[in-house]
Amino acid sequence: MTKEKNKYSDADLEEFKLLINNKLKEAQEDYKLLLGSLSHNDDHGTDDTGRTFNMMEDGSETLSREEVAQLAARQEKFIQNLNAALMRIQNKTYGICRVNGTLIPKERLRLVPHATMSIDAKNAQK
Repeated sequence: MTKEKNKYSDADLEEFKLLINNKLKEAQEDYKLLLGSLSHNDDHGTDDTGRTFNMMEDGSETLSREEVAQLAARQEKFIQNLNAALMRIQNKTYGICRVNGTLIPKERLRLVPHATMSIDAKNAQK
């Protein structure tokens, strides 16, 4: 009788921790860029452009800012999910499906390191 493995080894957890920290660093850099774009810190002095030109661009700029704000919100949520995954590593509960308690395959965790459900549980949810 073989007992099914129900948690990852410390070596596996360390591998995932490194992967998540790298993704977290990239995500934080992207988030800073998005916030800079929203706050106009990266403007190149185009505020004094003629008003006629600005009027034509106002609608486009508003739409663009809304899209950037949505991207920033998604990026912030991604960062929160990565931090939560790091907490699960620390608690040694990382990689365990929150629905059925089985191990999430390493391949899935390498692609989606903040995953909390196995593919089967995710598909059953739909």
